[in-house]
Amino acid sequence: MGEQYFAFADAPRREEYDTCIRCGLCLESCPTFQETGRELESPRGRVQLMAAVAEGVVPLASPSLAATLFSCLDCRACEVACPSGVPIGTLIEKGRAQVVAAERAEPRSGRAPSVGRATRWAVRRVLPYRKRLRILASLVAGAQKVHLLNPLSRPLPVGMRRLSAALPRLTSPSLPVPERPVGGLRQAQPRVGVFLGCVMDAIFGEANAATQRVLAQNGAAVAVPQAQTCCGALAVHAGERDHARVLARQNIDAFLQAGVDFVATNAGGCGAALMEYPEWLAADVNYRDKAREFSARVRDISVLLKEMGFRAPARAARPQVVTYQASCHLHNVMKAGSDPVDLLKQIPDLEVREMPDAARCCGSAGIYNLTHPTMAEALLRRKMADVPEGTETIATGNPGCWLQMLHGVKTYRPGLAVRHVVQILDEAYAREEAATVGDVLPDIEKAR
Repeated sequence: MGEQYFAFADAPRREEYDTCIRCGLCLESCPTFQETGRELESPRGRVQLMAAVAEGVVPLASPSLAATLFSCLDCRACEVACPSGVPIGTLIEKGRAQVVAAERAEPRSGRAPSVGRATRWAVRRVLPYRKRLRILASLVAGAQKVHLLNPLSRPLPVGMRRLSAALPRLTSPSLPVPERPVGGLRQAQPRVGVFLGCVMDAIFGEANAATQRVLAQNGAAVAVPQAQTCCGALAVHAGERDHARVLARQNIDAFLQAGVDFVATNAGGCGAALMEYPEWLAADVNYRDKAREFSARVRDISVLLKEMGFRAPARAARPQVVTYQASCHLHNVMKAGSDPVDLLKQIPDLEVREMPDAARCCGSAGIYNLTHPTMAEALLRRKMADVPEGTETIATGNPGCWLQMLHGVKTYRPGLAVRHVVQILDEAYAREEAATVGDVLPDIEKAR
């Protein structure tokens, strides 16, 4: 009985899955169960299936185990609903790692691998390397410029075609930022290290630049450690926990050596991963204490701004109606709650209309919209139907959600804009500064 039926290291532990009391309170919080009504598409069903593997009732090589674990969005809504505190997200991630290890141990089993070669290649060979990501982004930008991206994407799977069609117009990738305070602040406090991420930096680099400017507007000294790398979230989702630990150690060293008081992230998925480094590295005697120290400093940008004493802009960049789509990891793991919406509501001339069930997963879920496009599209349709009438801009706080919303707007709600919360703040501060300069210039001219 027990873990011996999970044949590889870092297996789900009895105390993790035995706490499930099968009450079913998780069912209605689970997007895949809401769509299918199938027990194996629910958190309770997934946990009980893993318990059956641990007890030798179901073999680790069972195709139903692989399908069930990888069909999970890992959105963590079930953890919020669970009265017993079952760490369902950790169980799912450990279970996937067991499946991937078993498939590698028997490569000639005849079954298609749960994680494709392209995904493994991207997770290991592209995402951790900023230069490679920037080269890839430059190639995509070139293809967009000569209108070749859509023709080139036609042979790709449907999820990739949708992603390429939704991509914003890429410009030159953001350049490394010097590790120094911005905005002329020499003795500002606190010192905040900005986590760049991989997808955010390559596709939405303007959000990283806006994050730094907004932090400076609120009195922070901003540092951007150049040794940082991918957070490891996509590696963990793909069952590559050992590789994720390598990335975690690199990030811990980069930020702790930079001497920052906080680590600010503008990506809910990245921030959730950074906060879970203590669990990933619990068995590493050299890093488990460092992991706790590091993760205690991690904040979403919206949470950190409120902690610092947010200075609301004097006006919005333009009057508009905004709704907020919550990243599930930002809401369920980072516990940001209403913080992003609270910031938006403090901007004059900005009308915020709340989206029903805003934290329900949009279907992006890392690369879920690529690996499970049918389910992802069903969840996106439901999400877009919830966008309040009269909305002009959808605000979000995660690059995966951002891309999914761009696809949703193009497909279901043409004409809407999609922006990161921090961009809306940054544009409001820029409008404020422009107005101040406009007020001062006449006085300067009179003085002459």
